[in-house]
Amino acid sequence: MLQAKFSVEESQAQFLNNFKAYGFKDKSSMLRVAIEHYKKEMELENLRKSAELYSEIYSEDNDLKELTETALNGWPE
Repeated sequence: MLQAKFSVEESQAQFLNNFKAYGFKDKSSMLRVAIEHYKKEMELENLRKSAELYSEIYSEDNDLKELTETALNGWPE
């Protein structure tokens, strides 16, 4: 595992010092979980933005709507 040196605010350091109260074995494991959680949140936000963009494009493109309807013909409901 890689090591990194970083700075935190005093309140953040106090929060990290309570790692046992949150069920972590050490500060590093708590921080790794927090980073992974933030990473997943960012990925979900990017996915949401992408879906909104596709939805916007689809709603404004009549040719694409027609193509979609044509492709759906014959598919079970």
